[in-house]
Amino acid sequence: MHNPSTPLAETRQGTLLGLVDENIHLWRGIPFAQPPVGALRWRAPQPVQPWTGVRQADTFSASCWQNIDYCRELGGGDPGRFSEDCLYLNVWSPAARSAPLPVMVWLHGGGYTIGAGGLPPYDGKALAQRNVVVVTVNYRLGHLGFFAHPALEGEDNEPLNNFALMDQIAALRWVQENIAAFGGDSNNVTLFGESAGARSVLSMMTSPKAAELFHKAVIQSGYTLPDTPREKALEKGVQLAAHFGLENASADQLRAIPPEKFWPLEAPLNIGPTPIAGDAVLPQPMLDVFFAGKQHAMPVLIGSNSDEASVMAVFGVDLAGEIEKLRRTRRLGLGLIKLLYPGVKGDEELGRQVCRDMAFTTLGYVVMQAQQRVNQPCWRYWFDYVTEAEHATYTNGAWHGNEVPYVFDTLTLAEPARFYVNERDRAFAAQVADYWVNFAHHASKTCTVLNGPTRWPASVQGRDRLLRIGLNKHAGFKVENRFMRARLALFKRVMKHHVTLD
Repeated sequence: MHNPSTPLAETRQGTLLGLVDENIHLWRGIPFAQPPVGALRWRAPQPVQPWTGVRQADTFSASCWQNIDYCRELGGGDPGRFSEDCLYLNVWSPAARSAPLPVMVWLHGGGYTIGAGGLPPYDGKALAQRNVVVVTVNYRLGHLGFFAHPALEGEDNEPLNNFALMDQIAALRWVQENIAAFGGDSNNVTLFGESAGARSVLSMMTSPKAAELFHKAVIQSGYTLPDTPREKALEKGVQLAAHFGLENASADQLRAIPPEKFWPLEAPLNIGPTPIAGDAVLPQPMLDVFFAGKQHAMPVLIGSNSDEASVMAVFGVDLAGEIEKLRRTRRLGLGLIKLLYPGVKGDEELGRQVCRDMAFTTLGYVVMQAQQRVNQPCWRYWFDYVTEAEHATYTNGAWHGNEVPYVFDTLTLAEPARFYVNERDRAFAAQVADYWVNFAHHASKTCTVLNGPTRWPASVQGRDRLLRIGLNKHAGFKVENRFMRARLALFKRVMKHHVTLD
């Protein structure tokens, strides 16, 4: 019988002692793989060595190596200290529980270069108070997470380059083996993530190594950039080694490069925000698998935000310049584009909306159609809520990543929102979190409606439906049919054509 006053968990690796936070038990810094250091850098994550006695699980682990300035500004807060020894996860669970609870496993965003599972916006307490078990995960970032070089070929008896994705798979295996000890149901695991985390969920849905490790997927602001071909990754690895003076580098020489040396690197030596296609983790490009309707069959919730183009400035995209390129090259036809965006004035605003829809909004439409091919439900959303105090700042709508503290109901923990949110903002966040938990509890092939302030039906059997979460930056929920259908259908054709050309 579980003792609600003592957060002890008996895992296969050993006993863990966590913390009590009101009516929630929390375990921080649980190892799910051996430290990927020394000879284990750029290797598949290895099983944890069991321990004897009781291991304290009261402190978040070090974050994986990254650029600290970007993380503080864009990644959700201060990631603390860095280490290659970073493969740890965190668990929140209700103290009082009887039947096994749905599990929600979070993969953080950050372009595969910043972020950590222990950052304040990802605090799982508010979700756990809705009767789910929440798990947040660290995974290797940057060149430590995605790397290819001829000297490393054949070390794992199969081609492996997506080490970050292998870390996520190892965490999902840990959940399958151990989550019952924390009150979770290993047969009801929802994998959810935002930005690069959403991109990871999509990759997990197409990876043969992740099959049957989770049962539902939530994709928040995933993006349509094609995966990096393995051949290009190998070329880049050779270039990177040469940058460090390592012509014909050996594996030992590569592993001797100090981890901090990777972070000042700029294009073309830095990594892109996409996984590598062609290894054992991703044998086929993720988008190709969805276009073919061959993803793992499961319920999906997917959507994006009204001002996703906000993130493009970070990557140096000139929004007006993109329209000027269309004007010069006549690709797509600028006249057709303007027909699809009636009333939009000026290249800057047109570029903002076109780039947003090509890079983000279209993906929800593509996934919806792929879901219908495997006869699985797909809940789509469009997030357009802005805290009341910030309407003048967020003039174009909700920025990339703005929905995260609503999903976790952590507005009072997230920077800088915690300084100005009011009760109406908090009430709206609570409703959003309720929908996500409702999905984890009830979504299935046969249960295709999520209950909340507005009844949210899935897109099934040829139906194209979407829930607007926030209406022109204000509170409210509204179901729409055929949302942006004409432009998304066009961009899907363009995207499929270019993916096929690649």
